[in-house]
Amino acid sequence: MAYDRYLAICYPLHYNCLMSQTVCLTLVLCIWTSGFLAAMIISMLIYQLDFPAQPQIDRFFCDFMPLLKAACSDVSLPEMFRLVASFTVTLIPFLLIITSYVYIISTILKIPLATGRHKAFSTCSSHLLVVAMYFGTLIALYVAPSTSNAVNLNKALSLLYTVATPMFNPIIYTLRNKEIREALRLTFRISSG
Repeated sequence: MAYDRYLAICYPLHYNCLMSQTVCLTLVLCIWTSGFLAAMIISMLIYQLDFPAQPQIDRFFCDFMPLLKAACSDVSLPEMFRLVASFTVTLIPFLLIITSYVYIISTILKIPLATGRHKAFSTCSSHLLVVAMYFGTLIALYVAPSTSNAVNLNKALSLLYTVATPMFNPIIYTLRNKEIREALRLTFRISSG
């Protein structure tokens, strides 16, 4: 989406040539393939670990880090892969998205009319909010050094990126739609009045 917004705002006249169906499909396949490969490798590494008969995992779901902490065998290889995967699957896409938004914002600031700037900012603000919420929690969990004292914070962050972000995603994007806002306004006015 960041690349799409970048092309739409920075190169509006070339958008149809640059964002073809082939480019879109290639981007989607690259993202899905990298996510699938990372998940498959992590699953294979965890499968090779030894665990106690009844491991206690203090999380809402079986996440990678608590599984490593519960393992009885050597976790140096999975830990090394976690670091590599954290940077390649989390930090690199986040930095690319932020870089595209730096270009987008610098282009928006050059728009002479305030209404044009407002429309361009409103197009990007919802996506930037979701990106910040999602990648912020992922970076805090997987890239930043963790402390063993922050078990409750890590559980809350895990819940935020697995439940809250997907739940807020449709709300954030649909509230940009004028008809949806008007329908909500009418609904709440009728029910309260």
